[in-house]
Amino acid sequence: MKLSSMDASPRLLGLVWPFIAVVLAQALVASLSLYTLSAVRAYVGGESQWSKGQKHAIYFLSLYAGTGSEEFFSEYRGAIAVPLADRSARLALEQPEPDTNAARTGFLQGRNHPDDVTGMIWLFQNFRGFSYLDAAIRHWTAADTMILAIQQLGDAMHETLGKGPVSTAEISAWKAEIHRLDHQITPLSKAFSDSLGEGSRFIKMLLTFANLVTAALLILLAVWRTRKLLAQRQAFQLALNAERERAQITLASIGQAVISTGADGRLDYMNAVAERLLACPLSAARGKPIEWLFRLVDKDTSVEDVRLIERLLAGEPRRSSARPQLLQRPDGSVVPVALTGAPLLVSGHVVGAVLAFHDMTREEDYIERLSWQASHDALTGLANRRDFESRLERTIADLADRPRQHALMYLDLDQFKLVNDTCGHAAGDQLLRRISARLTNELRPGDVLARLGGDEFGVLLGDCDADSAADIAERLRAAVQDLHFAWDGRPFNTSVSIGMVQIADARVTIEETLRAADVACYMAKEKGRNRVQIHSDGDMALQERFGEMAWVQRLHAALEENRFRLHAQEIWPLDDDAAEAGVHVEILLRLTSEDGSFVTPQSFIPAAERYGLMPSIDRWVVRNTFA
Repeated sequence: MKLSSMDASPRLLGLVWPFIAVVLAQALVASLSLYTLSAVRAYVGGESQWSKGQKHAIYFLSLYAGTGSEEFFSEYRGAIAVPLADRSARLALEQPEPDTNAARTGFLQGRNHPDDVTGMIWLFQNFRGFSYLDAAIRHWTAADTMILAIQQLGDAMHETLGKGPVSTAEISAWKAEIHRLDHQITPLSKAFSDSLGEGSRFIKMLLTFANLVTAALLILLAVWRTRKLLAQRQAFQLALNAERERAQITLASIGQAVISTGADGRLDYMNAVAERLLACPLSAARGKPIEWLFRLVDKDTSVEDVRLIERLLAGEPRRSSARPQLLQRPDGSVVPVALTGAPLLVSGHVVGAVLAFHDMTREEDYIERLSWQASHDALTGLANRRDFESRLERTIADLADRPRQHALMYLDLDQFKLVNDTCGHAAGDQLLRRISARLTNELRPGDVLARLGGDEFGVLLGDCDADSAADIAERLRAAVQDLHFAWDGRPFNTSVSIGMVQIADARVTIEETLRAADVACYMAKEKGRNRVQIHSDGDMALQERFGEMAWVQRLHAALEENRFRLHAQEIWPLDDDAAEAGVHVEILLRLTSEDGSFVTPQSFIPAAERYGLMPSIDRWVVRNTFA
């Protein structure tokens, strides 16, 4: 038989009215309990302020008796004002017609919280005859007598000290009286506090009992009403458990960490992979907010995604990003992850969210390893030439916005080839590692040391003036010289030649800076090795060497582009009688420059001789002369 809505409403009301009645009674008892306990707590807090004010009044009055300082008297007046204000509130409530406005003013001046004052007045008016509260008020009244005595003593002391200095005997008498009053008021204050504490505990026990009784009635009614529903609920639960078990087996078998939440954003389920990823078992995590389990932080910006669950529960899916994010656990450890999220929909309504994490630790480690290898020397662990030149380029570019002074050093080990040739590359590698460690120890934090080639190193000193840079260069040279290196019992002397150049002009290019340091290093080697050569624009020897080094690239290009030219000049004797048979010819070498002009040998031959290019030029001349 189908029931109409008019029949169904009374039936529904008949089913639930006992629950409603008990719940309302429970709510009423609970509200009354909370309000009463809050009022009692307010009195306990007020007693604490009263006791604190009384103790401070005794303390500062004693100091005032000994010093006569108005500052201590002012502190005393402020402290004693608290118990006096509480006294005025009590007297206002004890009147035949209680003056609640005056009582409110007194409690507020007694430093009670404004939100607690109404409850304190209500408790005083309705529970004044309650034994515990009555005993507390009697102790309060007795203590107020001592407070008035302290006030009278303070006023008398202030009046006497205001007339002029007082004798030591009078000060001693004051202090003795203060000590007597303090000795008398202390037991009363303790009794007041103990009475309030006993009353608070009794009221709490009484209200707890009332709440337990109403709760027990509600439980009995709930048990009686729900017994008929257990069979149907059990059948539904068995079906749900079977479905849940199938879903959990499926989730446990996949390799990604999967987390699901309820509509409130609290964790409902996670598979075994998620337990390992979050370092937290499901039993401990279930029901906890997602923010309690992890924080999702952008790897590049360090900005936390605080609205992740909020967006998912609003129906907005989260697609996986190509850039991994950092999952931060409660213990502070982080794991790089790729995240995919989606709202969980049932009948078109969002009932939770699902998050799938892929642990990117292996991928990130591989990327970091590749990145490190791309910018570091595998043998020494120092920055490589590519990374060093990149940092140097940024340093020079920054000079345009922030004029500063830096220094660049070019270091070339002396006679390193001797170690490789006599003991092998293993010895050379060990020497490079030891020298790298020595050089690193002599540098400041933030300085850059790089291996630029076989036995060549570069040093970039940021924010370093010329004198400081020269001192550091000398320390580096001494550190290499003091290294005692031996291989298979054979000792080797180690030294380094260092070229240094200051960087202060943003208009200079990285190539010019490196070339200047290289030329200075070459000059250090020419001057005997194991020394520091500082580049200077006024150094003629450096300028000459700089010009010669510029010719090296031009001569290589001329050989590759076949821009050398041969000129023949016939030779005639000055004495015709000494003429020999045949023709004598002198072959002259010229270089055609990039602009088409001829360059005479005296301009490029010195550089070719110094940098070992003469054999190549000689072969070119012979080959083309007899072609």
